[in-house]
This record gives sequence, C-alpha cells and structure tokens, in this order.
Amino acid sequence: MQKMKSLCVYCGSNFNGDPVLRKAIEDLAEIMASQNITLVFGGGSVGVMGIIANEILKRNGKAIGVIPQFLMDKEVGHKGLTEMVITENMHQRKQKMADLADGFIILPGGFGTLEEFFEVLTWLQLGLHAKPIGVLNVNGFYDPLFLQLDVMVQSRFVKQINRDLVFNETSAEVLVDKMQNFTAAPDDVWFRDRNLT
Repeated sequence: MQKMKSLCVYCGSNFNGDPVLRKAIEDLAEIMASQNITLVFGGGSVGVMGIIANEILKRNGKAIGVIPQFLMDKEVGHKGLTEMVITENMHQRKQKMADLADGFIILPGGFGTLEEFFEVLTWLQLGLHAKPIGVLNVNGFYDPLFLQLDVMVQSRFVKQINRDLVFNETSAEVLVDKMQNFTAAPDDVWFRDRNLT
C-alpha cells in the first residue's frame, strides 16, 4: 500500500489558547514533517490553521494552502507557505483540498470543520474516494460527536461498518500510523436496499 505523501488537516480559524491542543498540534506537525507528509489546509494565518502551518514550516516541512479569493481579500491568507492555491469560492476550495490530499485529519474546530469532516466521510461512504479519515480527539473534544455517530448506528441510519471508517485517536502518532495502513471497505448495500432493518 502506498504511504500518504500529503494530509489535509481540517481545523478552526480560532484558537482557544488550550495548551493541550497546542501540544497536540506540535506533535502532529513533528510526525508529518519527519515522514515528509505535506500539509494541505485552508490557507489561513489565523487560529489553529495558522498554528499548524507555522509548526510544519518551522520543521522544514511543506505546507500548501487553499483559500478562496474573498478570504485573501480580507487578508487572512498565510504569507509564508510552500504554495498557495487561490480558488473562486468555497466549493472549489474544498474540492481542491480533497484532490491534493492522500488522507484527512480533523482537529478541534467549529461549524466549518465539522462540515468538511462529514463531507469527506460521506464521499468515502459513497466510494468517491478511498482515503483515510482520522479525528485527533484532543481532550475528549469530539467525544459527544462520536456518541452521536453511535446513536445513528443504533437508530439504523448508519451501518456500523461505515461508522468504523473513521479513526478516533488521542495520539497524533497512533492516528497517523493507523491512517498509513488504512484500506477502505465501506458497505454500499444501503444504496441497493434502503431498508436497514
């Protein structure tokens, strides 16, 4: 199996000052840089986005930002990246980020982070890509989200095999290692038979 050469990291444009989160970001940057994994991210200089990019660059890693023109116009684009791709809109941004990445990692964030996570997860379930998806669950931030995913399984809106497509880890090292050995196996039976009972 081919190893990941790039990772799209979805994360917040805010940072809450949590030192545990800061350490997790630094750990992830160290692992990515040491394995020559290029960062693909939203291109911002602010919040968690800015921190992960700076930590990657500090370690002589590569960072590719993808940002729509309207956000560049607001001067939130990072100025020191390996490469900056400017798109016309948010839809093109998300598609470009997905195209450039061999896998996806989700850090703590807000609405946009969750939206991006569920989009690439849905694409994986539909067989539109076969790339690993991992949640770096810092300080239990995403515990309630995974409880909700379990409720979806219990309520028969999601199959367990598709719920299990997402890695949920507290260690960046463990997460990246599991993602490196991922093989996609979504169950598309729901597409042929909508009755999950």
